[in-house]
Amino acid sequence: MMVYKHLSIKMIATFIMMTVAISLSAQGNPDAGKELFKNYCAACHSKDMRSAATGPALGGSQTRWNDDAALYSWIRNSQALIKAGHPRATELWNQYKPTVMTAFPNLKDEEIANILSYVNGVYDGTYGAAPKDAAAAQAAPVEEEENPLFLYGMILGVLVILSLILAKIISSLNVIAAAREGEKAEPKTIAQILTSRGVVTFLIFAAVILGAYTTVNKATSLGRQEGYAPDQPIKFSHATHAGVNKIDCQYCHDSARRSKHSSIPGTNTCMNCHAAIKNGTQYGTAEITKIYASIGYDPATNKYIEGYEAKTEEEIKAIYTKWIGDEYKRVKEKADLDAEGQQLVQDQWENIKKSLTNEQKKRIQGPIEWVRIHNLPDHVYFNHAQHVTVGKLACQTCHGKVEEMDVLAQMSPLSMGWCINCHRQTEVKFKDNPYYASYTRYHEELATGKREKVTVSDIGGLECQKCHY
Repeated sequence: MMVYKHLSIKMIATFIMMTVAISLSAQGNPDAGKELFKNYCAACHSKDMRSAATGPALGGSQTRWNDDAALYSWIRNSQALIKAGHPRATELWNQYKPTVMTAFPNLKDEEIANILSYVNGVYDGTYGAAPKDAAAAQAAPVEEEENPLFLYGMILGVLVILSLILAKIISSLNVIAAAREGEKAEPKTIAQILTSRGVVTFLIFAAVILGAYTTVNKATSLGRQEGYAPDQPIKFSHATHAGVNKIDCQYCHDSARRSKHSSIPGTNTCMNCHAAIKNGTQYGTAEITKIYASIGYDPATNKYIEGYEAKTEEEIKAIYTKWIGDEYKRVKEKADLDAEGQQLVQDQWENIKKSLTNEQKKRIQGPIEWVRIHNLPDHVYFNHAQHVTVGKLACQTCHGKVEEMDVLAQMSPLSMGWCINCHRQTEVKFKDNPYYASYTRYHEELATGKREKVTVSDIGGLECQKCHY
């Protein structure tokens, strides 16, 4: 009897676990999942589901986890699963730390299933995929993407026409009513209706509302440009410098540890290395010579050029085209410059001139004008030193894996919600950090075990005045 009892309990437990697993892995709705992905996942994960970004590629995640219940727990609270010692959670943490995944405790099973359904559909090409043959293409009509501005314009046009018709009808009725009273009245023309006080007042009101909406909409979207990777005057590769050569971020962006701003390094910083490294691994002399031309360094003599500011463009061209030609002959082991070399010298010089001059900067001499990528609105206060030196955050937390980027791109949305989520979940590093010595109560609670951790939100990280003047 006891054997049957144990068997029954075991069978019931197995049935419950299977039921839970089946319910978790149930087919979701990819259309609903697409919207959820945009709201919760797109800030940190690549939209092609195959490339790693701030977080790992999501395609095939269910196969890699091989445990939907654990995967759902990970999505809701990754740190809890890491502390529990789950092997897959620990593996991901070791790969991406110190970047902490945002917790989503309020996501329902159905919503997570929808997200995974969308992820899997994009990953394997079944969601949003084009028909495989002509017959299928003919059978499935192509849905054109609606243009909301065009739609709104059409609606507005119809409303204006209806308003004019209504105004004309009212004007005619007023004329009829006046005739019945024995008064003489003329019906208003369209021009009179359009220039009437009521219409002008409405148009002014509408213009104010539209202007206010546009201003607020543009202001809130300022700097929120994920994936923005503009061409720079010099093809600087973070993958080469920070990845292959392991140059620390703060060597070039030195002010990040001691200032509000993480300023762009001056050309002098580049020269610390490139006074010796004169030929690039990817572009040879093409990009490094731009550094020399901007600061006035002659790589042939290893000296800065005296009176460089006063040099004409022809004098500068003579210096650097000779250098490019000599390097070409050295690498190719040629005594004279052949036709290929002459073309290379000409192309590189034209590129130097194009990169270091523009409508405002007419001369080659002077600072390199890099294109800014990360930009916060003026009403937002952000201090790099507070996060880098005090908070001890890695640059990759906000900027993604820059050491893998040939072309630097903005990886994070830099939105208010994104910052607040980080403040809610990021643990403050109290240990051996004198900056937080004054928080005696928290230190005591940590020591007695009353408190497990202190987050940024606990020390005022959600107060409006912390980030807004």
